[in-house]
Amino acid sequence: MNIELIALFFIIAAVYASAGFGGGSSYLAAMAVFGLGMNAMRPAALLCNIAVVAGGTWIYWNKGLLNLRKILPLCAASIPLSFLGGLTPLKEKTFFLLLGACLTVSALLMMFQKSIGDGQRPYAVANDGHLSPATSATLGGGIGYLSGVVGIGGGIFLSPVLHLMRWDAPKNIAATASFFILVNSIFGLAGQFWSGRFQLDLAFILPLLAAVVLGGQIGSHLSVFQFRQTQVRWITAVLVLYAGVNILWKNI
Repeated sequence: MNIELIALFFIIAAVYASAGFGGGSSYLAAMAVFGLGMNAMRPAALLCNIAVVAGGTWIYWNKGLLNLRKILPLCAASIPLSFLGGLTPLKEKTFFLLLGACLTVSALLMMFQKSIGDGQRPYAVANDGHLSPATSATLGGGIGYLSGVVGIGGGIFLSPVLHLMRWDAPKNIAATASFFILVNSIFGLAGQFWSGRFQLDLAFILPLLAAVVLGGQIGSHLSVFQFRQTQVRWITAVLVLYAGVNILWKNI
């Protein structure tokens, strides 16, 4: 196992967990840089997502930051569609084109969404934070399907939208993103397993899981205690952007 990749996964988990994310997009970027194939990358990224956000979700729940009544409408569509995304067969070239596009967009969101790394700025919640059923289904379902197909949790896309809508306070949105990533990753992984294309090398994945569990716990605790890391977020965004553009360039 490459020590550099393990260390990179630890750093990614700590940075993303502090904002309520799992880090799936950056895990995929790192594995792409190291030349891994699609069938190894997708389940590895989702498993690492689960390892990071499970602990983070528990911390948010204990702090009273999770409102399941508000979250469940978003997840009602995302859960079956993330499973369907995991079932969807993909050619390697198609996967890397989707991955490159997702990485590029997520990097830009990291750069321009101020709340992604240090989301403590207060604002008034609009319309009591409620979304219409159609909006919840479209937003949750679309991101859920993409999550299952590519192997990301989807929080990197959901969170900025919720911030723009002023759906809830920043810390509550971080908690929501964490829970959203957890369920999407579980059901996306289940879809991959059900499809018969699931590949898991324990010698490869176990050191990465250990790294992200430790990094994720550190990041989640730092988030709750208002840790700010704007510079680290920008460095991460630049690296993800480089990986995304590079993947697109190689596969177009």
